[in-house]
Amino acid sequence: MPRLERIGEFELIARYFAPLAQGFAGAGGLKSDNAFLPADPRHDLVVKTDTVVAGVHFLADEAPGIVAAKALRVCLSDLAAGGATPFTYQLSLALPQGWTERWVAAFARGLLADQRRFGIVLSGGDTVQTPGPLTVTITAFGHVPPGRGLDRAGARAGDRLWVSGTIGDSALGLLAARRKISSRFLEDRYRRPQPRMSLGPRLLGIATATADVSDGLLADAGHIAEASGISVVIDRERVPLSAAARRVLAQKPGLWTAVLGGGDDYELVMVVPLRKVEALQKAARLARVPVTEIGRCEHGQGVRLTLAGKPIVAKQLGYAHF
Repeated sequence: MPRLERIGEFELIARYFAPLAQGFAGAGGLKSDNAFLPADPRHDLVVKTDTVVAGVHFLADEAPGIVAAKALRVCLSDLAAGGATPFTYQLSLALPQGWTERWVAAFARGLLADQRRFGIVLSGGDTVQTPGPLTVTITAFGHVPPGRGLDRAGARAGDRLWVSGTIGDSALGLLAARRKISSRFLEDRYRRPQPRMSLGPRLLGIATATADVSDGLLADAGHIAEASGISVVIDRERVPLSAAARRVLAQKPGLWTAVLGGGDDYELVMVVPLRKVEALQKAARLARVPVTEIGRCEHGQGVRLTLAGKPIVAKQLGYAHF
């Protein structure tokens, strides 16, 4: 049997955990970030759990308010990708030895600020002490109209690929946080992701497949391609960049690898049929979130990257836990 570190995250899930979800349609074979549970005649319940660990998902000495914001927002980003409106969450907090009440108070203030911002409230959880690093697990709950939740599996050849916001800011921001480059804007984008909650629910009836950009643009587009049984083509020159990212890439073009594969952007990647493009643009205006067409879906499999119409090799598809 292969050692766990030799198995990728998605292979690990498919091999050992997806069989445990057989017979429950709402789990979607564990191929989506969200589970969809029947709730009442007017709603499906959308459930997402995420864990962030000090030294892995955020800097080990990060401020408690920023840890709180990141832990909650990464979950909210998945709800947005599912088209869900959030309403409550549960928190499991594993505090390292040496924790202080002052740290916990600042962490709670950070959660409260985001609760007010995103319209969500805590409903329970667990708190323990651990000999390991600080670990925060959040399970967030949202709702969608019955049977209308969005996942990765609906893309078809001929559909167009779009993304919200700008790509690569967080991967470059991690470099800024580690003082390898200088940019306060990029550093903030890494530390405080902006889940697209105003756009997600407006994608219902418009997008055929969605994902949030957590593992990296190429990786998350690849998840859509695999789940939908199609191929995705991304035109690199159309990938939207912030002014700060453009300045960094002008000096260090080798960082394109991080931009496309670094992850943690928490933007939405969306597949939209041509007949729905106008509706998408209207939804984006109402949400006040910019969207950009970056590619298309074709028959085949996997993700292909092009530059000026010619195929190029992607050195890194995305972040992998294993």
